[in-house]
Amino acid sequence: MGRAALHRIRRLDAAAPAEVELVARRMRETLVEVLGEERGRAMYSLDWLRERVRWHLDPEQCQGQVFVAEGAEGGIAGHVVVRVEHENAGDGGEFGLFSTLFVVPERRRTGLATRLLRRGEAWLLERGMAQAATDTAADNAPLIALFEKQGYRIVLRADAMVRLAKDLPAQT
Repeated sequence: MGRAALHRIRRLDAAAPAEVELVARRMRETLVEVLGEERGRAMYSLDWLRERVRWHLDPEQCQGQVFVAEGAEGGIAGHVVVRVEHENAGDGGEFGLFSTLFVVPERRRTGLATRLLRRGEAWLLERGMAQAATDTAADNAPLIALFEKQGYRIVLRADAMVRLAKDLPAQT
């Protein structure tokens, strides 16, 4: 039994300011890891990131969800942020978008990120999404490898960014 087996994945408690704060700070950590200290910290303020977490949880603004992986000791070891995204082309198409996926360094390589990704996919399937995607820096090798292991493929390259996507199984 790996360390990841000790984690329970649940919805973020929107009424718990400490949980919103923690996810916002870890969204910042993700940016710093991928873009470097200067660019990662400059991209978004912590206030903006807090509001972004809340935005994903407000059904009046977004059809989204934040899931956290809670360890046996009660601490949050990771999170995934997903939402239903509307195509920009105006054709009304929708797809599931993974906005952020983060696991604390000491819990990486335990399968926890895969479990969070699968939980996000399950949530998207519950909403009838036929495709899921994520956007990331083209040099974010760990995230790209994680998604590719789950069947995602790079479908778009733009500047220093890539989009990975895969078709989700049809609901029966």
